[in-house]
Parts: sequence; structure tokens; C-alpha cells
Amino acid sequence: MEYRIKPSKKKDYIVLIVTGEFNGQEMMQVIMEAHTMGNKMGINNFLVDVRKARNVDSILGNYEFAHTKIQNTEGLNPGAHVAALVSPGDRSHDFIETVLINAGKPIKLFSDFDEAVKYLFKK
Repeated sequence: MEYRIKPSKKKDYIVLIVTGEFNGQEMMQVIMEAHTMGNKMGINNFLVDVRKARNVDSILGNYEFAHTKIQNTEGLNPGAHVAALVSPGDRSHDFIETVLINAGKPIKLFSDFDEAVKYLFKK
């Protein structure tokens, strides 16, 4: 897995670009770095671009990620608003979307960049 984290051009959301295969443990590192940047900049909107990435974690791994790791990791912004940009037809991110929502950490998957960004600013 490779990744890049940067603020948007207007500095109103943080962009996480992930490529390759990843699991929850690897994604946790990316999320922590993104939240650290967001906390320093006063930003709580995050766009996760996984159009060139696949979630290869197990069902149990995804469940533990949503219900344990995300819930118990200090430094994560509890008010984070997250949109994920996925490739059309890639279903590897569907289950994590469901378990994160069920764990009280809403995220929404999009295949359209503009729609994902609009979602970040709907409160």
C-alpha cells in the first residue's frame, strides 16, 4: 500500500490518496496521520480516495477496525465527516462502510468526485 495525505486546494478538507491493497491496520496509520494534519489545521472533513486501492481485510478484521480500533484510538476527531471515493464496480469497501455506520462513525462511498466533496459539506 502507498498513500499520500494533503489538504485540498482551498484547505477545507484533507485528501487521503491510497493505492494498492490494504487492511485495517495499515489504514489506521493513514487515518492517524490525516487526523493529525486535520487537527493542526482545524479541518474535520476527509476525502479518502481509494479508486486505485482494494480493502483486502477479512470480515472480522473490518468489524474490529470499526468497533475497536476506530473507537479506541486517541487523536481521532470524533466529529470527522468522511467521504470515500471508490472505483465503480469495486465492492471491497462496501462492508467497511456498513460496519462503520453501525459503529456510529458515518462514512459514505461515492464514485463521483464532485458528489463526494458536496457530501463533506452537508451537515
